[in-house]
Amino acid sequence: MGMNATQLIKMANQIGAFFASQPDPAQARTEYAQHLKRQWDPQMRTALYAHLDASDGEGLSEFALQVLRDLRGQIEPRAASV
Repeated sequence: MGMNATQLIKMANQIGAFFASQPDPAQARTEYAQHLKRQWDPQMRTALYAHLDASDGEGLSEFALQVLRDLRGQIEPRAASV
């Protein structure tokens, strides 16, 4: 995979800042989660959660962290079924 955690965190924070500036916080969180799910490929999302689990989300903005934790079931790629 070409993306390292630092790049993913930077992107997650930049996109998060855009959505966090919207007036409705609940809608902002939902739209951010949907954006990550639609625009980020599964490897990127998996790598972001690997970083979150390994470091407790070090470097991620409060908004990004909150959405990644609260809406994990929507964003994280499903594990391949056995």
